[in-house]
Amino acid sequence: MDIRIDEIPLGDPRLRRFVALPWRLYRNDPCWTPPLRGDLLGNRMLGLKGLLTPAHPYHREAEVTHFLAWRDGKTVGRISAAVNRRFNEHYGVRIGSFGFFEVMEDFEVARELLDHARDWVKSRGMTVLRGPGEYSNSTHERQGVLIDGFDTCPTVELTHNPPYYAGFMDRYGFSKAMDYHAYVMDITTPVQPALLVLADRVRRRHHVTTRKLELKNLRDEVRLIARIFNQAWAENWGFLPLTDEEADAVADTLRPVIDPGLMRFASVDGEPAAMLGALPDPNRALRPRWKWYGDPDFVRVARLMRMRRHIPFIRLMFYGVVPQYRRLGIDGLLYAEVKSYAQQHGYTECEASMLLDDNYRIIGSSEFMGGHRYKTWRIYEMPLV
Repeated sequence: MDIRIDEIPLGDPRLRRFVALPWRLYRNDPCWTPPLRGDLLGNRMLGLKGLLTPAHPYHREAEVTHFLAWRDGKTVGRISAAVNRRFNEHYGVRIGSFGFFEVMEDFEVARELLDHARDWVKSRGMTVLRGPGEYSNSTHERQGVLIDGFDTCPTVELTHNPPYYAGFMDRYGFSKAMDYHAYVMDITTPVQPALLVLADRVRRRHHVTTRKLELKNLRDEVRLIARIFNQAWAENWGFLPLTDEEADAVADTLRPVIDPGLMRFASVDGEPAAMLGALPDPNRALRPRWKWYGDPDFVRVARLMRMRRHIPFIRLMFYGVVPQYRRLGIDGLLYAEVKSYAQQHGYTECEASMLLDDNYRIIGSSEFMGGHRYKTWRIYEMPLV
């Protein structure tokens, strides 16, 4: 049957079909875990602006569109195309992005969608097509094609897809731009005595003070995380500084699941120097149950509120040391504190993820802490000639 591709601009009510498509494609996949519909389409009751709405701060410095594929009266695939002007200005490049990529197991449909995204960004003067992400591939977006680890479920803000996606990317002509890895570690084991000695020495020698996150001042605290993040990650591949508005959106999304004891700040002589933050994995509660009444946002959020203090698996989501305070041992101090707290409160496993393939220091630290690699995602790109 002929394939029809509809372009759907930002703000168009047809985006509801765009958001609904994966719910049919992943009907029999026990690991697939979508974001809340409100995270994409907005929800006033939950205080969510929605990434696919004009009100989201992302769109102030980006141009986006969406494509939905139809065949025989059914939606069979989707893709977005985006030009993130702030990203391109930051790096002095002309990269166009594709994202929200979902498609049935049919390469002809995938090729039509990728053609439309390619032509759209090329018509705007872009010289490289990169993806997939949400809209693009800046550090704080859900992104990447899962290429290893299909038998385990994704944690918060990470993606899951069928194995054939990687084959479609290769067949279309993409090459690897970057891989991200996930490591999982058992945190029920005692904190190494040597690490405790190191932590005490770091406190005394470098006048380091630590504290947990203050939930009553969450927006200010997340803005502080963003401030440290922007300094610590500045040289990492794909990095784009978080704005205060983006940090506020992150705070609104994560508020229901934060355990303040798992999020720690370190200061040296009163100056913010580092942060380490983990979250109980909300995907354990948000994963669809496929009941007869469906999986609306209010049901998934209610389940999360009921389960959130009984989730044993945590994701290390925020980590960074300001450059001038590196190699002082502050990272070991924060890790020891968070691990001790986690043990006392019934947490058993921790995932460190979205670790850049070329970030050997962080990968080495994850392995030193007993972690083993169990997932890998890939970002693809191709020149536009």
